[in-house]
Amino acid sequence: MSQQTRREFLQNSSKFITALALFSSGIGTLNAQSITQNKGEIMQDSKTLPTESLTRTLGKSGIKVSSIGLGCMGMSANHGPARDKKEMIKLLQKAVDLGYTFFDTAEVYGPHTNEELLGEALKPYKDKVIINTKFGFYYPFGKQQLDSSRKSIIRAVDGSLRRLQRDCIDLYTQHRVDIDTPIEEVAQTMQMLVKEGKIKAWALGEAGVKTIEKAHKVFAPVAMQSQYSMAFRELENNGIMDTCEKLGITIIAYSPLDRGFLGGSFDKNTTFHPTLDFRASMPRYTKEALEENQKVIDFIKDVAKNKSINGKPASVAQVALAWILSNKSFVVPIPETTKIHRLEENLNARLLHFSQEELKEINAQLNKLVIVGERYAPGSDAAKSVGL
Repeated sequence: MSQQTRREFLQNSSKFITALALFSSGIGTLNAQSITQNKGEIMQDSKTLPTESLTRTLGKSGIKVSSIGLGCMGMSANHGPARDKKEMIKLLQKAVDLGYTFFDTAEVYGPHTNEELLGEALKPYKDKVIINTKFGFYYPFGKQQLDSSRKSIIRAVDGSLRRLQRDCIDLYTQHRVDIDTPIEEVAQTMQMLVKEGKIKAWALGEAGVKTIEKAHKVFAPVAMQSQYSMAFRELENNGIMDTCEKLGITIIAYSPLDRGFLGGSFDKNTTFHPTLDFRASMPRYTKEALEENQKVIDFIKDVAKNKSINGKPASVAQVALAWILSNKSFVVPIPETTKIHRLEENLNARLLHFSQEELKEINAQLNKLVIVGERYAPGSDAAKSVGL
C-alpha cells in the first residue's frame, strides 16, 4: 500500500468511525442520503437529527432524565375522576417502554394515591426511572395550607418513601414557597436529607427570583418547577428564566400543553367536572376564554403545516412541546396524559426542531397574541402562592 493510499484509507476510516459514534450516541438517525462529505468532514442533514439530546441533566446534579417527562397528577386527581388504577399502571409501564425516564407526582395528589400508583407501577423499574415528588402543600378542610417546617418535611419524606416503595427519592420539590419558613431553613433541611440518603437532590416550585437566589447560596436546588408553555410565558419576563440559566438550575415546565388546551381539541363547548376538575374554576377555561384563545391553536396549526415527524404531519401538541425544547436547553416539559396513544405522540416531539430563525419568527407572532383569562382566579390562594 502506497503512502498516499494508506493516508486516504485512514481518513475514510476516521469518517466512518465518526459517523458510527454519532449514530450510537442517540443524537439522531444516520443514513447514506443524510451524509455529505465537505473538506474531509462528516456532515449530517439537520432534518434527520433531533436538535437536543434525548436526555437532559437536572442542574449540576448529574441526574439524567428523558428530555420530555410525564406529569402524573391527572391519573389520580384534579382533572376529573381518578382513572382506573390497572389501566394507569399499564400506561406508566408503557411509558417506560417508550423511553420516558422522568415521572412527576406529589404528596397532595389524591392525596397520596398518585404516589401509591407510581410506587406500584414503577417498582420493577427502580434503576431505570427518576421520580420527582413534592412536599409542603396541603388542603385540610378544603383550604390551602403551606408547611415547609423541618418537622413537617421529615414526616412528609418518610410517607413519600413508603408510598413510592423507594429507599431514596430522586428529586424532592418544595411544592410552593412557605413564607412562614425561611427558604434558608428549607435548604438546610434538604441538605440534611441528602446526607441521610433519603433524597438525591431538591427543587423549588413556583418560587420568585429572590427565593431562588437565597436557596442557592445555602444548598443549591437543581431544578425549579413552574408553569410554562406557548400560551403562558411569564418566566421569560419576570427574571426567573434568566436566573435559572445563570445559576445552572433546570426548569421543569408543568402544564406545557396549558392543562390540555394546547392539545388542540378544546373548544367553547368543552366542559369540566364542576368539583373534581379544578379547570372548572380557572378563568382561562371558561367558555368565552376557550373561544377567544382558539387564535393560539390556529397559529400553532399554521406552524405545524410545515413540520413532520417520522413522515407524519406534526400535531399541535408536538409543536408546542418542541417549541419548549428548542427554546432553551435547560427546560424539561412534563406533559400529562391518561391515554397511551398520547404518550408516543408527546415523546416524539423530541424529534422536531425549530431553528433560531424559526423561533424568532414564532415568538414574534406569539407576542402579538393576547391570551384571555388568568391562570388562577385573582385573589385565590393558588394565585397568591406563586412567585414568592
